[in-house]
Amino acid sequence: MYRILVVVDMQKDFIDGALGFEGAGRIIPGIAEKIREYEEAGDAVVYTLDTHFENYMETQEGKNLPVPHCIKGTEGHGLCDELKPLLSGKKVFEKPCFGSIELAEYLKENAADISSIEVCGLVSNICVLSNAVIAKAAAPEAEVIVDSALTASFAPDLHQATLDVLKGIQVTVL
Repeated sequence: MYRILVVVDMQKDFIDGALGFEGAGRIIPGIAEKIREYEEAGDAVVYTLDTHFENYMETQEGKNLPVPHCIKGTEGHGLCDELKPLLSGKKVFEKPCFGSIELAEYLKENAADISSIEVCGLVSNICVLSNAVIAKAAAPEAEVIVDSALTASFAPDLHQATLDVLKGIQVTVL
C-alpha cells in the first residue's frame, strides 16, 4: 500500500496571474515540503494543470468565468517556479475543466494499492473540491485528505464552506 499526493493547479495564473489572489502564494512552501515528504517515504506524487486553449471564451467555463487563464503555451499555464523542479518528471493530468477524468481513471486503476490520497493546491472551492470528490469516488476505500493549510481560495468564506462540505463527504480535513 502506498499514499498519493495530488497537487492541483499550482500554476502561475492562479498565484500571480490572471486569476491570482492574495494568499495563493503562501501555500507554496508547505506544498514543497509535502512533496519532499512523500518522495522520501517512497509514495507517489502527481499533479494537475488547468489547461485551456485560445477558444476558452467560447467554452462553458469561459462563458461563466470570462477571464482567460491557463491557456496552453502561455506563461500563466506553467507551474509556479518554486514547485516546477519538484514536480518535474511526475505524472501530470491536463484538465479542461475543474475535475480530471484521467486522474479518476488513474486512481481507480490503482485503488487496491492506495492507502490514502492527499489533495492540495488551488483553488480550494473549485478544483481542489472537484478533484477530492473524484478521488473519493475513484478509490472509495482510500482515505482522502485535504490539509486546510495547503489550499486556499480568493474568498475565505467559500474556503471554510468547502472544508465543511469535504468533512460531510468523509474527507479528512486537517
